[in-house]
Amino acid sequence: MFRTLDDLDAKGKRIVLRADLNVPAKDGKVTDTTRIDRSAATIRELAEKGGRVIILTHFGRPKGREEKYSQRLLVDPLAKAIGRPVAWADDVIGVDAVEAVNAMKDGDVLLMENVRFHPEEEKNDPVFARALADLGQAYVNDAFSTAHRAHASTEAIARLIPAYAGRLMQAELEALGKALEHPEKPVAALVGGAKVSTKLDLLGNLVAKVDYLVIGGGMANTFLFAQGVAVGKSLCEKELADTAREIIEKAKAANCQIVLPTDVVVAGQFAENAPSKVVPVDAVPEDMMILDAGPASAKSIVDRLSDCRTLVWNGPLGAFEISPFDAATNAVAKAAAQCTKEGKLLTVAGGGDTVAALAKAGVEEQFSYVSTAGGAFLEWLEGKELPGVVALTPKKSGCGCGH
Repeated sequence: MFRTLDDLDAKGKRIVLRADLNVPAKDGKVTDTTRIDRSAATIRELAEKGGRVIILTHFGRPKGREEKYSQRLLVDPLAKAIGRPVAWADDVIGVDAVEAVNAMKDGDVLLMENVRFHPEEEKNDPVFARALADLGQAYVNDAFSTAHRAHASTEAIARLIPAYAGRLMQAELEALGKALEHPEKPVAALVGGAKVSTKLDLLGNLVAKVDYLVIGGGMANTFLFAQGVAVGKSLCEKELADTAREIIEKAKAANCQIVLPTDVVVAGQFAENAPSKVVPVDAVPEDMMILDAGPASAKSIVDRLSDCRTLVWNGPLGAFEISPFDAATNAVAKAAAQCTKEGKLLTVAGGGDTVAALAKAGVEEQFSYVSTAGGAFLEWLEGKELPGVVALTPKKSGCGCGH
């Protein structure tokens, strides 16, 4: 079990905090502060407890030191979010970094320059990790979204000084644990998106863990095709028909019911307000494409949710970005939110398109937990170990910090 801030006596300690402040920006200004706002609670708590908070994060994908990827633009929005001043260090190692850390007093917050300016970061270099670890007396990882990468500031450092999960990391791990490791049954998983090929590991892992696996989006077309259904001009990975049939067989063996659309919304072109109609799934015209699950399919999913206790959601049911092909996603999202509000359903969702779809349906705040960690969330659902999470778990013997 990982340690949390409840186990850390922060007062007077130099604490190296790995946050994810990789936010969208334009013309030197932050355009979306969501990640900064979500990180604020941990930073504020450590500072209020008298810790000296040294923040490591990355911004973009620089190749060496590139000024356009400097993190200095984060100082003001971060100070505003935590309600206290934020000092700045021009590097993460070396004389400037050490001097900035040595100047800190209890309760101070220091943001350091982009950790990815050093190629050793992504190489998980032990010497670089030791230099980062030497800045502090404790390490807190609050960046679940980077936990699937074994980098120096997410993995190696956690083995060098006592390591703890920040509040955001803790919330994410607890939500995912409740959803898949120790879920209240029956459990439904809704997996959508364009391609089966990107989610093979995910589907293979989920059929062994859930009672219902709802498949939507372009992925559903591949499964329908694999069962002999003509899908017209729809997006479809026909070469994966055998794989889809294997997943169906695996699901049967695990007593997991795969739920596919029984009716669909079709159109001649992928465009906003394109003329469309609802047809049974076995009556898709040759010259049309499936762009959403139909109303009967959406109602069937909603009815199943009323019997479930846990829902894991990754991917939309249709081309949710444009009307009217967002109808099924919106209907199911609103029903899931209502069940959550009534205390009948634990809802955990994640992935970029999923977050956007729930926001568009106006229910993002009403789910039990919505993860903004794309790749890490997906790898967790796939059943993979995340290096940044594993590194937070103390060893059974010894001091728990890897010695």
